[in-house]
Amino acid sequence: MAEEKKTDLLEKGAIVQRDYQTFAIAPHLPGGLCDPATLRKIADVAEKYQAKALKLTSAQRIAIVGLQEKDLDDVWAELGIKPGAAIGLCVRSVKFCPGTTFCKRGKMDSVSMGMKLDEMYHGMSLPSKFKMGVSGCANCCAESWIKDLGLIGTPKGWKVVIGGSAGSSPRIAQLLAQELDNGEAINLVDKVITLYKSHQKKQRIGKMIESLGGIDAFEAKL
Repeated sequence: MAEEKKTDLLEKGAIVQRDYQTFAIAPHLPGGLCDPATLRKIADVAEKYQAKALKLTSAQRIAIVGLQEKDLDDVWAELGIKPGAAIGLCVRSVKFCPGTTFCKRGKMDSVSMGMKLDEMYHGMSLPSKFKMGVSGCANCCAESWIKDLGLIGTPKGWKVVIGGSAGSSPRIAQLLAQELDNGEAINLVDKVITLYKSHQKKQRIGKMIESLGGIDAFEAKL
């Protein structure tokens, strides 16, 4: 008799895998930054519970793949790390590059900005999934132009773009503002999130902008 197919377990931050029996989890590592002890802990827990693989994800996380449902609570308890918001209608990730903290090409401090936005918004419930990218320069290593909301560092401050998306309906984000300092950028991001949070339809922010009549109409509501 075939085993019953299992489904994602949002409350455990667990995504069912192709076999519909095992799960993957992604501990939250903001911006992919962590110390060696955290890497060792993830490796030790994955080995103890016989995970099938460790996968570096595009959201700057380390997914532990191929876990048994019965082990999920123990795995999280031993990791001592909160889950990354990899599923659900929420702010999924805030991806950011090394910026002026580490990179010789950085124009703005994308690490500090990314950590701040992650602290403020990661996991927040919204009308649809929502991804952010914070890039310290025009090379856009955090893929800000294909995020729902992106920041891009320039010599004159932050450029803010919105409405981008990858996936089945790819689109390039549109410019919302530029030459903003840190405080101005955070204030604008908060206005965007607040407006989007009040939206009634289950649609990405790019579609919302279209439904309002375009970027000018969206900006007028901020």
